[in-house]
Amino acid sequence: MDLADKLKILTDAAKYDVACTSSGVDRRAPGGVGNTQACGICHSFAADGRCISLLKVLLTNRCAYDCRYCVNRRSNSAPRAAFTPRELAGLTIGFYRRNYIEGLFLSSGVYRNPDYTCELMIETLRILREEYRFGGYLHAKAIPGADPALIGRLGLLADRMSVNIELPSRESLGLLAPDKSRRSILLPMGEIRDGIRQNRMELARYRHVPRFVPAGQSTQMIVGATPDTDYRILNLAQALYRRYGLKRVFYSAYLPVAENSLLPAVGTKPPLLREHRLYQADWLLRFYGFSADELLDERHQTFNPYLDPKCGWALNHPERFPVEVNRAPYQALLRVPGIGVTGAKRIVAARRTASLDFEGLKKLGVAVKRAQYFVVCRGRGMPGLKVTRDAVLRALLSGREMSLYSRDLPPDGAPEQLSFFGGPGPERGEVRKWLAT
Repeated sequence: MDLADKLKILTDAAKYDVACTSSGVDRRAPGGVGNTQACGICHSFAADGRCISLLKVLLTNRCAYDCRYCVNRRSNSAPRAAFTPRELAGLTIGFYRRNYIEGLFLSSGVYRNPDYTCELMIETLRILREEYRFGGYLHAKAIPGADPALIGRLGLLADRMSVNIELPSRESLGLLAPDKSRRSILLPMGEIRDGIRQNRMELARYRHVPRFVPAGQSTQMIVGATPDTDYRILNLAQALYRRYGLKRVFYSAYLPVAENSLLPAVGTKPPLLREHRLYQADWLLRFYGFSADELLDERHQTFNPYLDPKCGWALNHPERFPVEVNRAPYQALLRVPGIGVTGAKRIVAARRTASLDFEGLKKLGVAVKRAQYFVVCRGRGMPGLKVTRDAVLRALLSGREMSLYSRDLPPDGAPEQLSFFGGPGPERGEVRKWLAT
């Protein structure tokens, strides 16, 4: 099999790995090629909207495991291929020199066993770093079950590493990935975390210590392949951030690729809107000071698909509003729909020298169309504003979301299952009033 055929098979086999991550490091290669700048690497987008900034490829799609959701599972009859480390390193450098890519996202099926697979990945990255003197971005997937010494060696060559947890619960993992265990996935996460901490201590004492996974580690969870709820997924993500210091948790809407009674039927549309809501909620966990149990709870375990999580939280907590922008603390401003991290920082800085009004908020980049229902300036609301359910709903929903909500209304007289305001939802006639122009 020639290189072109291998490349076609192994890039196609890697398309289900989410890789919309920038480098976050500043690695230079004096006398070599490639340079990963601190501002990140260039991004491109696939037809389905996913960000694919790297040459995303498997070392091999031959796999000893039989995960039922995976296109590369042992029992699947897909064409198989494998690169040698030198072939893949040469392809990466060739693509880089032609300005096709900025780096490499390398994963692999478990070929023979985890240790052997990890050794092949290490050799690929070694050739790139030491022989080609490549200083660009390298993202490597750690192989669960590999020897800790091999994980450590891989971490000295890669900018970022990831260990995919794949399924949110132990029960789902046991049903769909019988060859894997939660322990085999979490152990390398802990090893990478400890290696990063140790490396930081060494760098504080010795300037020229090799850097270990300088861009941190990440993981990926599949959404929609199992009955696991958004509440369970988000709580797991929060625990991973806190315990393992992850940079990112990626959420991948499951695209059915296998016939199995335990999985959605082939042809089922991937839950892309659900994936989008989880990313928004993840952002709230990392940058806005929210916790998972504030956004969802035991009684409400799924995000409203028509409303972003921050707006949903605000509508369900009217006692927290309105917020006085000239006196409210930074954390309170962050919870206002329409005010982001940058906007909140600008407000805090600007009000030191001036009293803000709604026109001033617009100049600071605040989305006043949303924020006006939740803030006051100098004790007063927006002049002429009527705070009604209809107005708030229209302000918080985009045109596309409003269209989806209108299309999915229940029959006349039937209660709407998804409520924006908590409790039983409105009937269709009332929703029509909301949507009437």
